[in-house]
Amino acid sequence: MNPRRLWAIVLKELRQMRRDRITLAMIVGIPVMQLVLFGYAINLNLRHLDTAIADQANTSASRALVMDMVATGVITPTQRVDTPEQVMAALRRGEISIGVVIPADFERRHFEGREAVQVLVDGSDTVVQSAAVQLAQVPLDSAPVRNDRPLRTGAVAAAGQISVVAFYNPQRRSAINIVPGLIGIILTMTMVMFTAVAIVRERERGNMELLIATPLSSGELMVGKVLPYAAIGLLQTSLVLLLGLWLFDVPVRGSVLDVYAAAMLLITANLALGLLISTKAQSQFQAMQMTMFVFLPSILLSGFMFPFAGMPRPVQWLAEVLPLTHFLRLIRGIMLRGAWIWELWPEVLALLGFIAVMMTLAIVRFRKRLD
Repeated sequence: MNPRRLWAIVLKELRQMRRDRITLAMIVGIPVMQLVLFGYAINLNLRHLDTAIADQANTSASRALVMDMVATGVITPTQRVDTPEQVMAALRRGEISIGVVIPADFERRHFEGREAVQVLVDGSDTVVQSAAVQLAQVPLDSAPVRNDRPLRTGAVAAAGQISVVAFYNPQRRSAINIVPGLIGIILTMTMVMFTAVAIVRERERGNMELLIATPLSSGELMVGKVLPYAAIGLLQTSLVLLLGLWLFDVPVRGSVLDVYAAAMLLITANLALGLLISTKAQSQFQAMQMTMFVFLPSILLSGFMFPFAGMPRPVQWLAEVLPLTHFLRLIRGIMLRGAWIWELWPEVLALLGFIAVMMTLAIVRFRKRLD
């Protein structure tokens, strides 16, 4: 082993890495990204969950109770509704995570020591369930309570009078929440990488020149390249659904057609993103490196691993750009809450907008490369 020749090889590799901007970005970017995301964006202590309030009593005592619940920081009222049915509809559509229902006879129930308030929770996320339990500890103020003892006034413990009711996953089984999300994770990882690598592979093997010589337009060539991967994505979706039902008894409470429609939206979005990456990558290795820059934020910020509501507001704005964020809301709403896809139209529009932008950029850049 000659130290001089060995040092020459080391210098050569260092200079090559310095010229390769993608590799240099991976060396610096991934540690920084993980440190910032885990240290700043990831928070399991949920606060300010979107909440609908149905205060049918509308008395000073009920309003004081709502203010005390808001003061805990766990909930933020975003909707004022009139009936429990409206609360459940908002839960099903994914507009809220928690609903508070105060009946018209709230003070009488409180006076008699019976259940006086219901907190309805979207239990598909077990972390939200745990956060909602804190609301059951809020004291009920300004009303006397009869408990086989002399009446007294002031703040009293809410023991048994504020009940927390979890829907869609009352058993708190983690698989119920994870398996639908895995469809999105698998499709994001495979679709982006397969498409990005496929175009670059044609260029590396010299096949791109042959394709350019054909009468195919840029759009026809790119769409034709990705259609087979769309079929693969639907096959992967079917496989996860069947295994989830067989191994973990994960329900599909909504329409199966809606499940496949949501999956097709994510597949198309990821294929368009993969095409855009392929117009920038110079090699298959670079394409895989750039895919990691997309996959890592997607898995951490979309709400799959960590609750979306626990992230700081600027991070939530960044996560809204990721197609996986909107797909998770769609697939969990359809499979776990039984929502129709048209009820979740903001997520559908977000994915359609992402597809339009990415596909347009990919076709424009690809045409420039052909020139």
